[in-house]
Amino acid sequence: MKIAVIGGGAAGFFGAITCAEANPDAEVVLLEKTTKLLSKVLVSGGGRCNVTHHCFAPGPLSQHYPRGAKQLKEAFKSFGSQETVTWFEQRGVKLKTEADGRMFPVTDSSQTIADCLLQQARKAGVTIKTGVGVTRIAPPTQTIAHFIVYLINGNQLQADRVLVCTGGNPKASGYDWLRELGHPILEPVPSLFTFNVPGNPLKELMGVSVPHAKVRIAGQKLEYEGPLLITHWGYSGPAVLKLSAWGARIFHDLNYSFTALLNWVPEFNEESLRAELQNYRQAHPKKVVVTNPLFSLPQRLWKALTTLAEISPDVKWAELPGKNTNKLLEALLRMQVDVKGKTTFKEEFVTCGGIGLQQVNMKTMESRLHPGLYFAGEVLDIDGITGGFNFQAAWTTGYLAGRAMAS
Repeated sequence: MKIAVIGGGAAGFFGAITCAEANPDAEVVLLEKTTKLLSKVLVSGGGRCNVTHHCFAPGPLSQHYPRGAKQLKEAFKSFGSQETVTWFEQRGVKLKTEADGRMFPVTDSSQTIADCLLQQARKAGVTIKTGVGVTRIAPPTQTIAHFIVYLINGNQLQADRVLVCTGGNPKASGYDWLRELGHPILEPVPSLFTFNVPGNPLKELMGVSVPHAKVRIAGQKLEYEGPLLITHWGYSGPAVLKLSAWGARIFHDLNYSFTALLNWVPEFNEESLRAELQNYRQAHPKKVVVTNPLFSLPQRLWKALTTLAEISPDVKWAELPGKNTNKLLEALLRMQVDVKGKTTFKEEFVTCGGIGLQQVNMKTMESRLHPGLYFAGEVLDIDGITGGFNFQAAWTTGYLAGRAMAS
């Protein structure tokens, strides 16, 4: 039995290894169109590779996927985060958990993960070919019993089963060769990006972060709480990145032009915040407002917010006019910024969109239209928020496809 795996990324390698290990008699060939293998694995997590997330229950784990949550919930029962940790540890790679739940190799090097996958692929007998792009897949017919994989160099490859793991593509045209197979394609749009704010009132605070803030989008039911980072181009950090994933299609439809409302003290509502400020005013009437930050906010951020509230540098709490108190309240709870555009998060490009899940058997990752054709990884309309979830989807779908192809 000959199996062709198209794509030399996380899902492709995991599918190829799983298949070859489960069926040593199968001839597994992995095709990668570039000269680089596992390129996303190598750059992920700032070169440390965020392998998975320390969320081991299938239900809660699936809730981190804006697209694919329902289908992945069942898939994670077969192969979830715990299975991923065990898989790597059995092959000599120990993982560690950070405070936010992200899991990395103890070496803090993505090369460790890439080396492990390459080693296991070779050990299992997978043939790896780089610089081999695929232009078309012809499914079996009444007269031809196998798939024909057409290569970019004009050659052809015959296979009994084919696994497509070509990743997300920023352009809809990147899916044309798969569209020919009759699979519905959801238009790809970016997910996981930062907000560009050209007129950012806090631009001078580049590098300042707040561990707990809320970002809400005006006129939309979109909000997310988490760490927020001020950058020289606008805003980033988990609160923005995760919000960008949940709102990927909405932001695309808005042409990345919208108003974001930043709440620096999400533990308060307007009433409780007003009461808190009043209590502080009574307790510390002689303290200068600008130089005494509240709510554990960074000094520079507090100063910038008081500037937005038009509070004079030397005014004391006892002297603070009501209108400036109201403006400070607004700056703390609903600071408006006009977002105009986005920036890709680091070197990582994540898309929502791709092969529609309704025509894929999510227990085996097999096409419902063409038996023997399988999909795994980001080529599917599955994407997770930042934190190791996209790799987990790659391991899971790759594993299920590899196991099914081997049988």
